[in-house]
Amino acid sequence: MKHRFPFLRDITRPKEPVSRRVALLALWTTVASFFGIWGLLTYGGYVGGIFLPKPHKVLVELFNLFIYEGFLLDVWISTSVVVTGFLIASAAAIPLGMLMGSYKIVFAMADIPVNFVRYIPVSGLIPLLILWFGIDYAQKVAVIAIGTFFLEVLMIADTSAAITKEIVDTSYTLGANRLTVLTKVLIPAALPGVVDNLRIGMSGAWTYLVIAELVAADHGIGYRILNAMRGLKVAEIFAGLLTIGLLGVLFARLFKLILTRGFPWYEQAEAR
Repeated sequence: MKHRFPFLRDITRPKEPVSRRVALLALWTTVASFFGIWGLLTYGGYVGGIFLPKPHKVLVELFNLFIYEGFLLDVWISTSVVVTGFLIASAAAIPLGMLMGSYKIVFAMADIPVNFVRYIPVSGLIPLLILWFGIDYAQKVAVIAIGTFFLEVLMIADTSAAITKEIVDTSYTLGANRLTVLTKVLIPAALPGVVDNLRIGMSGAWTYLVIAELVAADHGIGYRILNAMRGLKVAEIFAGLLTIGLLGVLFARLFKLILTRGFPWYEQAEAR
């Protein structure tokens, strides 16, 4: 039986792929709805400006920050802190996560200690990090690195563990030794999933930014947000949050591009 509305049929069936045009339409519908509700609440007078600024005031504040107040330097400093912390965390999380997922003995040794530290709030470690690293750049990078490491390592371990033992047994049958199985089978098989894990890890790194810049910062997006909070500059707070969100989307798209170009079969498998 022919469906009267094939468009609705496609978008309401679970796991059914949609065209790029439909996906873009859905995206812009969401964006328009978000700003429409925001505008209705603020321009309609339902929410006061001290709680939720009008959209145009946030855009004006963002323009002023970039043009008159050197906000580009703050964006650069915060981005360098996040990227440096992320790279340090990833350099440690990738090998440990791969070993935890591939070797049961490593998982037994590391699982409980990793989970123990993981549940300690990063903000609670700031006094120790100040004692160890001071209050400068290194302390901020350490906050990002620690928070991101424990987010990434368990995801990477799960990705590595998801590679079936049948693949490993087949490799042994074909004459591979243990080192070859690790370097030629397990790592390549896990690599696309690891890149996807790193994409999520990067998003986590940005969420720790304000915490990282909480102490003795004189530049950065987090510093701007905290400074605006003290002066009740709500529009500037939203401008800073909007900037972090846009940077996060930019990095997420970068990782998606790496997956699409580097591992096209992984993207197709995920779509299925």
